[in-house]
This record gives sequence, structure tokens and C-alpha cells, in this order.
Amino acid sequence: MIGQRIGRYEVRALIGKGGMGDVYRARDTSLDREVALKVLPPALQHDRERRTRIEREAKTVAALNHPNVVTLHAVEEIDGVFFLVMELVDGHTLDAEIPEDGLPLGRFFELALPLTGALAAAHARGITHRDIKAQNVMIDGEGRVKVLDFGLAQSPEPPAAHTDQTMTIDSETSREGVVVGTA
Repeated sequence: MIGQRIGRYEVRALIGKGGMGDVYRARDTSLDREVALKVLPPALQHDRERRTRIEREAKTVAALNHPNVVTLHAVEEIDGVFFLVMELVDGHTLDAEIPEDGLPLGRFFELALPLTGALAAAHARGITHRDIKAQNVMIDGEGRVKVLDFGLAQSPEPPAAHTDQTMTIDSETSREGVVVGTA
């Protein structure tokens, strides 16, 4: 995929891999800016139900306008490739910042305050991250904290879709007493 063009996006480099897809650095040629493209894996590309859920969750997350939440710019399908277009964060993960003996208390609070602010903003809109971990928190080159990967986010269900006979994303991905995420 590196070196290819998908619509207006020139794919430049692979920057991450995960269960919900590969993440690439790309150039948005229309807006002349660097972005991150999260390309869904082939199994999800053709799963209409999962794609519909991802699109619904993307709309919810896109409504989060918070300086410490990575901005979702678009959900697109071009030439059979389904992907998310997101703000590109140049920096490192929180995981890379934490030494074996832990963070000094002052640094802990410098990072914890914006992180909890981002999660509080999400919770105020009914969104639960459900996979918050040091690998899903970036610190950019200016020291700003950015929460990413709301891919497992639990968003409010539309009222009409919630019935006793309907399987919801909650019943598919979690139940009481079960922790969702990765170690």
C-alpha cells in the first residue's frame, strides 16, 4: 500500500498495526496536510454489519471536539478500500514514556490531567473508550496528550435499535464481569 494513492490520499509509510487495521501516514493532497489512514483488514472490508457499526461509532467519536482526543476527519471507501481518516500525531506512546520504576509524580499529573479530561469529555457524550491503555495514548512533539483508538468505543444506541430481540454491540463485545481490551 505504501507509495499508492487512494483517492486524494498518497500513502507514505506504515506507522502501526492492530486488530482493527493497519495505520498509515498519508498526504491529503486536497488539503495539503499529513493525516493518518486506518485501513480495515480484508475480513472487515466486506462485513456489512461491522462496517455499519464502525460508521455509527465513527460519527459518535467525530462529534468529540476535544484537544486531547485524536480528531476523526472522515470515513471513506474508495476503490473497495474502507478506511478512517484521522489527525496524524507525531510523537510517541505513553507506554514509551513510562520507565520501569514509574513516572515521577509531577510528570504523572502532567499527563493524567489531560488524559482524564479527554475521557470525561467522551463520557459526557455517552462514549466509553473500553481499551484505554498506555499504547492508546500519544504524546506529540509539543508534549500534548492525545487519546486514540476509540475502535472499541461503546456508544449510545439509537433508541429504535434497542429491543430485547436485537443483539446490540454491547452483547456482542462485552458482558458483566468481562474485561474487553488487550494486555
